[in-house]
Amino acid sequence: MRRHHPNVVDPAIAPLPASADDVVRVLGPVVTEARRARIDAVASLRTRSLVPVLEDLADPHNGAAVMRTADAFGCQEVHVIEDRHRFVVSHRITRGTHHWLDLVRHQGPAACMDHLHARGFEVFVAAMDGELGPDDLARRPKVAVVFGNEHKGASDEVRRRVDGTYRIPMVGFVESLNVSVASAITLHAASQGRRGDLDEQGRQEVRARFLLASVRDAERIVRDALGR
Repeated sequence: MRRHHPNVVDPAIAPLPASADDVVRVLGPVVTEARRARIDAVASLRTRSLVPVLEDLADPHNGAAVMRTADAFGCQEVHVIEDRHRFVVSHRITRGTHHWLDLVRHQGPAACMDHLHARGFEVFVAAMDGELGPDDLARRPKVAVVFGNEHKGASDEVRRRVDGTYRIPMVGFVESLNVSVASAITLHAASQGRRGDLDEQGRQEVRARFLLASVRDAERIVRDALGR
């Protein structure tokens, strides 16, 4: 997909306009009871211990597909490393999931690796002779998985700084998979047993984010209610 296509959007997420508790208190009564129940159900299954990392993706279709997959398997964060390409997505492919996720941008591999390691993540990247399988990633406490550029794959700098490699078992002639397919296989396996691992404050922050994305003109409503 061309990056200047009218369906392509920048999935930037603004910070909360107030504390998570205040946002939930103000916006909770604005949505229907069924919507609040759905928000609570999804928030209760979110995880921040599994993070997909997208390095310099060129095709907005691929970035959108990974975000949709991340949402489907309960990941709350998607990290992107921007080099030649600013991260943009096709909103027709995300189906709105870019509104529900926290997108974290990094200017280069070093900044991303330092950030994740400081938070206690082990970082893995796919390789033909990878040490682990996707199921093994589910048993690691905090895992970040790098999916590289569609043409070049993960950069040499990323590969030098990761904690290990994993492989997606394949028995055909093909030696690689599209990034959207690889991410779906990996995140499905790696998310097993880790859904719903946020503490109450973490769930409240996610509820606030979901409510902001669910209510038209939500930020103005919050500011008016709080006298800001």
